[in-house]
Amino acid sequence: MSIPARADGRPDGRAAAPADAAVRLMEAAADAFAAKGFHATTTRDIASRAGLSPAGVYVHFASKEDLLFQLSREGHEAARAMLVDAARTAGSPTGALRAIMRQFAQWHAEHFRVARIVQYEFSNLTPEHREAVLGLRKDIDRVVQDVLRDGVRSGEFEVEDVPETALALLSMAVDVARWYDPEIKRTPAAIGATYGELGLRLVTR
Repeated sequence: MSIPARADGRPDGRAAAPADAAVRLMEAAADAFAAKGFHATTTRDIASRAGLSPAGVYVHFASKEDLLFQLSREGHEAARAMLVDAARTAGSPTGALRAIMRQFAQWHAEHFRVARIVQYEFSNLTPEHREAVLGLRKDIDRVVQDVLRDGVRSGEFEVEDVPETALALLSMAVDVARWYDPEIKRTPAAIGATYGELGLRLVTR
């Protein structure tokens, strides 16, 4: 998820607009969860990082868990839209799968902080929120499965088990968030390009 940039402080003393405050709280929550983990983070921590009072959190979010859910939901929705667009605009299944893997891996490098939170703190969502996120994950999975089936029909891919292959491809890209570090020499774009070709190797001979 690409959270909009944190709002600048207002030197004239005006209060932040509601939308700005919500974005600042999501940015702050991402910072805090990444630094301390979900359980060790308090709403006071989040509010302080956002430059708001603790009560300000509850103006925009029902709870700390709600903040985690919104981060997760928006991240998954952004990823789904990105992959749908990649599949729709490609000229062939080969082009679609290359674009999907390239963009998904690059996204997990560029947004590794939020991606790690989404993956590692998933169990802290309520059952209802977990179900909503799982629904988005299934949508993402279907995008890849549809591309694989198109490739099998066109003769471009050789895939015996489409669901398992889709899972393997997505898992490869998601894992980038686990090991990626901004200090490494490889850029997110370079990582994406590599994964685009690796994905094709998995489905071609």
